[in-house]
Amino acid sequence: MSPNPTGPTNVELRMLIRFLRRAANEYKAAIWDYVADLLEKPTRHRVEVNISKINRLANDGDVIIVPGKVLGYGTLNKKITIAAWSFSRGAVNVIKRVGAEAITIPELVRRNNKGSNVKIII
Repeated sequence: MSPNPTGPTNVELRMLIRFLRRAANEYKAAIWDYVADLLEKPTRHRVEVNISKINRLANDGDVIIVPGKVLGYGTLNKKITIAAWSFSRGAVNVIKRVGAEAITIPELVRRNNKGSNVKIII
């Protein structure tokens, strides 16, 4: 039994988790199951990552997934693609200013259904 048997109450988040589970089965890509598990956690345990942490852990050209929210604190000086459940307005501004890309998790699954060469930052 999962630690949170009822799951998230946010309907959009529940739909995303269901989408990721289907993608994991359809494309035989365990990464999407793992991301769904991280998104299913209770709100108080949900991931929030600052731009500064992403900048520290990423290299130019990387594809990053944040199974939670990207916050705008810090600077970014790498051209990367970041997929996340949500972005703060400040984070989107920082990402766009350097020519990096902010996309949704479903968009990342459509572009790279196997999830290959994707870094998960939690």
